[in-house]
Parts: sequence; C-alpha cells; structure tokens
Amino acid sequence: MNPADLVVDDRERGLFRVHRSLMTSPEVFEEERERIFSRCWIYVGHESEVERRGDYVRRVVGGRPLIFLRDSDGEVRAFLNTCPHRGATICRQDSGNARVFQCFYHAWTFDTKGTLVTVPDEEAYSECFDRQERSLRTPDRLESYRGFYFVTYSPDVEDLRTYLAGAAEYIDLVADQAEGGMQVVPGTNIYSTKANWKLLVENSFDTYHAMPTHQTYFEYIASLGGEVPLDRNSSAVDLGNGHAVMQSDTPYGRPIARWHPLFGEDSKEEIAAIRRRLADRFGEDRTYRMADTIRNLLIFPNLFINDIQAINIRYFEPIGPSLLETRAWTMAPRDESAAGLARRLDSFLTFSGPAGFAIPDDVEAVESCQEGFRSCREVEWSDISRGMTRSPLNRDELQMRTFWRGWKAMMTGQQPSQIEQIETPLQPGTRPGQQHAETRAASATPA
Repeated sequence: MNPADLVVDDRERGLFRVHRSLMTSPEVFEEERERIFSRCWIYVGHESEVERRGDYVRRVVGGRPLIFLRDSDGEVRAFLNTCPHRGATICRQDSGNARVFQCFYHAWTFDTKGTLVTVPDEEAYSECFDRQERSLRTPDRLESYRGFYFVTYSPDVEDLRTYLAGAAEYIDLVADQAEGGMQVVPGTNIYSTKANWKLLVENSFDTYHAMPTHQTYFEYIASLGGEVPLDRNSSAVDLGNGHAVMQSDTPYGRPIARWHPLFGEDSKEEIAAIRRRLADRFGEDRTYRMADTIRNLLIFPNLFINDIQAINIRYFEPIGPSLLETRAWTMAPRDESAAGLARRLDSFLTFSGPAGFAIPDDVEAVESCQEGFRSCREVEWSDISRGMTRSPLNRDELQMRTFWRGWKAMMTGQQPSQIEQIETPLQPGTRPGQQHAETRAASATPA
C-alpha cells in the first residue's frame, strides 16, 4: 500500500488518523529519504556560525555529510564532505578555521572554494586527469533567508523564500529582535532519541501534552512566583507548504522584554529598556508579538525555531525508522549584555537543555510511543483529530495535521504548496486568541 494512503484526512467527519506503521517501517523511511529529504529545503546553519573567512562547521543534513563554511572571499558555501578521490570525509573536526582541507587518507588538498589544489604524485595520472572535475561537490542549491541557510539536493525546487511561505514572517520576529543582528551562541546540544523523527516533530508543538507531561516544570515556575499557563490565548497557524506554528500569550519571563522573578530584581530596568527600544522601532503591536508571545515554529520538514523562554533552534536528523539525532542551539542579540546572555542561557538550559525540565520528559514520551508501536498490527491508528471541526484553539492539533499534509503531499510526488487549505487558518499577524475572540463576539451580536 502507498504510505500516503495511511494518512486518513476526512474533513467531512472531522477525522484525522495516522497509521502507526509509518513510524516503524524501514521501507517508509527509505522513501522519506528520497521523496522528502532529497527534494525539500533543509536547514544547514546560520551565518553567524561562520563569521570569519575560513570558519567552518561540520553537519549531517538530510543524510549527507556537509561542510558549511565561509570561503577566502567571504562567500558562504556548502560542500559534500567526501573526497572525490576515494570517498573519505575530508573535514573531521566539528568546527574551526582553515585555509585548506586535506584528506587524511591520501592527502588530496582543497581550498575553501572547494578547488583541488594539491595532489601528491600528480604526474602519475594521465592527461585526462582534471583537477576541476575532481574538486569538491556541492548540494544542488544553497540559499538563505535572514541569515538562516538551507540546502536542497534537487535542482527543480522553488526558491527558498517562496518555499518558506508564511513562515518567513515568524523568522522575521526573531531576526528583528536586535538592531545589531542575532547570532547563534557557540556551543551545541546533541542527543539521540530512540523514536521516529516524525514523533518528535509532533511533540515539539503539541500543546495538549504540556500540563500532564511537564508538571514538574510548572510547579517549579509557580514556586518562583510565576504564573502557570492555564487557558492562555493560544492558536495554531497553517503557514503553507507544510510549515506551521503554535503561538500563545506567555506567562513566563522572556529575556528579550518580559521580566520574571527568576531573573532577579536588578534585571528589571534592563529588560524594560529593551522593550522600550522595540516599541520605538516597531510599535506596540509588533512588540507584543515579539516580547509577549511564545512561538513553536516548524519549517517543514525537520527544523524548529522555538521562541519561548529563549530562542531555541532544533534540527532533527533521522538516522533510522526508530532513531534520530537532535542538534540544538540558542540565539541571542550580538550586542546583548553579559548578564542578559547569562539569563538567556539559563532559561534555555533550564527548560530545553538535554538535562532540563522539558527534554527528558519529551524524550521519554516519544520513546514510550515508539515502544507502544510494536503493537501496530493490533492497534493500528494514532488520532490527530482534536479541534478539526472548529477554529483552532489551545491544545488543538491543526499544527500537526499541517505537517502530516505536507508529508503526504511530498510522499505522493506533489509539492507542499499544492496542499488544499481545508481548515480555516489564522491570518498572518493575528495575535494569539484574537480571531477566536472576534468570532465569539460576532456570533453573540444580534442580527
């Protein structure tokens, strides 16, 4: 059976189900490699990670080893991290600065533009030996939006900005938080999860699980005098092309412009000043969206930019049908004070670090699901129907259905842009809860 037939999307009955074999089948996993990860734009890194000429980081993106770097002319590039000679990986350090990359196996040497510059005993080769043809290969395309770089292994896909669709506005909300620009803070959290990658996508913007699964965290926040997020204004937004966001008013402190007792009394004025500067630049409405809402943004298929207690970039690399690796970074304004950065990192690690309150809970939850899927012959379907027949509210599942519709489109040879809009999304720029309040007010107005 075609894997796409195993996603039931019955709009008339309000029924959305996913067959659990899609989380366990090696055959489905291999099809995803070809139909999704070889055809989508996949995140590789941020420009601030390769700040200087010669800076590089090593990544695995869509199953391929890559070198992401800034060359000797200052251009950002990406190369497949495999020697054209016999295949060994050339870059063997996670990050650094280099003028050349030399393969340890036979010492073929390449400059930062990927050109083969040195071949030991080159005279042993015939006249048909071509250095240019043996230089480093690149993904088909590399493009960026607001400093976020993506690669694709297909020459036929639309440009990155078109692909991002409505998600671009939410990237703007992050990129505009600092006049001097944003940067990825050095240091990477890396951890593995014994579960299918799509389970962690679902989990990463599933509000329904927050209170029962993360109760310990909310008790901790309450003990510090913080507000527990019950019935906050919240919404899910279909952003097009498989991208989606869950957003809500925040009860937490935000290092950007919302104070919390966790940050200490001496931080109040600094945080208030940040907010005033934002309001001067963007007005109160956009400042509210930057400072007073939290957002879990999916860039289909496997990148999250979570602007919660701190800005958290999370990339999921599928390893197998029941194994994935997560890489996570935090972002901060380039000119943030030392005290502000310390608050941000503490907020990031307390909730989203591998040993924080949330991540161990989430890993246990999705690994438990993966264990339960061993019974998928007897218990076949997972249900993702919550809120399907109403305008999306807090704890509903529109955002997950949006992901699965993008997945289904790609697995049937379509592009995510061909997905028919079958649920009423919020308009871009709508405050969390605003559209629901307007709808309720309209329905209560006498004719």
